[in-house]
Amino acid sequence: MKKTTHLIPFLLFFMHLSFGQVVTWRKDGNAYWQSENKQITEYTLPNFSEKTIADSTLLMPVGTKKVLRILWLKASEDATKLLFFTNSKRVWRYDTRGDYWVLDLTTKQLHQIGKGLPEASLMFAKFSPDGQKIAYVSRHNIYVETLADHKIEQITTDGTDKIINGTFDWAYEEELDCRDGFRWSPDGKKIAYWQIDASAVKYFLMINNTDSIYPFTIPVEYPKVGEAPSAARIGIISLENALKNAKNGENTEGGDKVRVESNTTNNVELIDKNLMNNNCKTQWLNIEGDPKQHYLPSMNWAANSDEIIAQQLNRKQNVSKIWLANAANGSAKVIYEEQDAAWVDTQSKIAAAENNDTWTWLDGGAAFLWASEKDGWRHYYKISRDGKKETLLTKGNYDVIKECGLDAASNSLYFIASPDNATEKYLYRVGLDGRGNAERLSPMEQKGTHKYAFSPNGKWARHTFSNTETLELEEWVALPKHKAFDEKISITTQIAELPPVEKTVEFFQVTTVDGVTMDGWVVKPANFDSTLKYPVVFNVYSEPAATTVTNEMGVAENYLYNGNMMEDGYVYVSLDGRGTPAPKGRDWRKSIYRKIGIVNIRDQAMGAKEVFKKWTFIDTARVAVWGWSGGGSATLNLLFQYPDIYKTGISIAPVADQLCYDNIYQERYMGLPQENKEDFVAGSPITYAKNLQGNLLLIHGTGDDNVHFQNTERLVNELVKYNKQFQYMAYPNRTHGIYEGEGTTTHLVSLYSNFLKMYCPSGGRSVQRP
Repeated sequence: MKKTTHLIPFLLFFMHLSFGQVVTWRKDGNAYWQSENKQITEYTLPNFSEKTIADSTLLMPVGTKKVLRILWLKASEDATKLLFFTNSKRVWRYDTRGDYWVLDLTTKQLHQIGKGLPEASLMFAKFSPDGQKIAYVSRHNIYVETLADHKIEQITTDGTDKIINGTFDWAYEEELDCRDGFRWSPDGKKIAYWQIDASAVKYFLMINNTDSIYPFTIPVEYPKVGEAPSAARIGIISLENALKNAKNGENTEGGDKVRVESNTTNNVELIDKNLMNNNCKTQWLNIEGDPKQHYLPSMNWAANSDEIIAQQLNRKQNVSKIWLANAANGSAKVIYEEQDAAWVDTQSKIAAAENNDTWTWLDGGAAFLWASEKDGWRHYYKISRDGKKETLLTKGNYDVIKECGLDAASNSLYFIASPDNATEKYLYRVGLDGRGNAERLSPMEQKGTHKYAFSPNGKWARHTFSNTETLELEEWVALPKHKAFDEKISITTQIAELPPVEKTVEFFQVTTVDGVTMDGWVVKPANFDSTLKYPVVFNVYSEPAATTVTNEMGVAENYLYNGNMMEDGYVYVSLDGRGTPAPKGRDWRKSIYRKIGIVNIRDQAMGAKEVFKKWTFIDTARVAVWGWSGGGSATLNLLFQYPDIYKTGISIAPVADQLCYDNIYQERYMGLPQENKEDFVAGSPITYAKNLQGNLLLIHGTGDDNVHFQNTERLVNELVKYNKQFQYMAYPNRTHGIYEGEGTTTHLVSLYSNFLKMYCPSGGRSVQRP
């Protein structure tokens, strides 16, 4: 039900800059390479001296005059080669499949990787540590390509639609942020990878009625809540002997042949399949437990080439174990364990490295960084390699929000936090010895949201800042002093030179009858007159995946409204209640456990009542609410459970029945329906559909692989059963974002705006005196 995205930093990480440039850092962290103007340019910090690494002629495949459109780039560790990703295709939510090209900066040769495999089928290509090979996934198998002769070796052979090597199924990707599913060992001699066995997971069939005369189904392996997860395990393949023997053509077993392309000669070699299975035999890690009753959300090499470290969560996700495993024989032992009465978060939520590549090693591999809420706040701990010693690094009654990077020179950790205001984000630094307190580095006078992209050495960072009155500004800073490279163009200088702007977004707090203090923002009508009564529109999400009340530019913009809500005379409001992932402590976030659709909904409704008491200019006869995904669910629950408050609702792509959503999300926050089904029923909007009194617009895409259209169809049946009148729009074959197809966004905006204006008319009205 989320609408967020992340990228994957690794040894030489990349990031997308604000204007679409693509960056990879040089290994020493003192320069980065950027794709811009159809060339690759190197910028050395801090003076930004530039040098062309590759001009447009080097980025044109032989026989063409078209420069590759580079979506991201990575450099080999020795900086002699560049790897490019292009021609991307969408896999569920993100474009993670496409074509790869490698440019040898020594020979000036550009080669396509994986040539001979299907177009745009490659995923997560990455250099070996010595830069001599590239590994990648295609059609759920892992391949290794030698760059000297571009010979391809297929190192897993059992990949199918249901046996998934080196990447993940829908549920792992959506709910655990797992996409890239393999890792080179530091010595380049082994590859560790996930295998997901979705054989027992049922297909959910979506139907396409529009792209051909005869409709067809689209199967998605989708484990509904209560269904067992896909089996997951981690394996190690030793490449050294296998690739050498395959190259020499040794054959001791006999058997079937495997087709392997050689791009330099266009010949097809036949490698003995049994030989490959022998020499590329996977050593599976002996992580105890039923593989169909656990999750393995993160894994990596344990700061050496001999051991693997992995996090295991049980089915309910309330017990976390960290395993240290021998890569040679698969033996594994638990070195650290944690439990929670609700759930234990995965580290990818707050790690510097995204997408399950979450291990930050300290003290030369003697310890690692770990986050825990065990004292009631989310804090960083330094855990010894054997798990026997832990050191609290971030002391105090506040939450860390995200790791940013390390500075080896000063032995310190950089992270984001906001101890005094949950709507904002600031950079802090703390020593890794656990002795000192955290020091704030973001300028005190810059109130709002600060974001940082760190160099690998922790010396430099690209800093961006915004708040509701300031468009996102950027600068480069030297750390740890947070000094701008050039004061003339620093954020401080840019702010001083900005023209005065009208303050339109106001932040406020309300405390409900339950003693819950909620953050909120409000945008009041232009030419506001407190003696008039205005309609109010609440924007809601309210579930554990996102907050809506943050002090950053654009937070209060309604992108679905055709016009200007402020000019048209609406009061626009959002509130964050319990269960949202605000940095307000463990109890705030986890009070929603087994009570989604109850606790969060009551907080919203009681918060609205406090708003009405606080502001007498609200017309309580004109109260609207809208939301998307989890916010769509909240909209329905508010409209159905509190019809005395909310008169109009627009619900987009909602989970109407919690028993219809996926197992990882629902079971994490709600438990197992086999044990407490009544909680799922009590929190589902469909349970209260008979209470509808107001005006409802229900919108969903029939091709939504995330929140299935099934939810809306079941709700429609319930509303029809009780003769509840409503408006309804099904967008054929549109996914969860409802943007595909010509005219879709314009139509959605018109639909939303017209409904709101009709049933919750805009503008101030005079108060009728008795």
